[in-house]
Amino acid sequence: MCRNIKTLHNFAPPATEQELRDAALQFVRKLSGTRSPSRANVAAFDQAVDEVAEAARRLLDGLVTSAPPRDRAEAAAKARARGLARRSA
Repeated sequence: MCRNIKTLHNFAPPATEQELRDAALQFVRKLSGTRSPSRANVAAFDQAVDEVAEAARRLLDGLVTSAPPRDRAEAAAKARARGLARRSA
């Protein structure tokens, strides 16, 4: 499940709110041990996703680096190559 959480810092263009929310959702799913909460837990689950996404945005906004921004297409190509190598091994 957590393999889907991607590095979002120092990319051009910067991470979108949807990317942050998707990462937060994956994190909360991992912590809760469930892909989708029961009706009794939906409110707590959704609140946790919102709070984790807010914390992630604050983190990314506060990080400083002197490295040039990485290219998203290049990083995606490298990730695909690693995935292919992992599956063919």
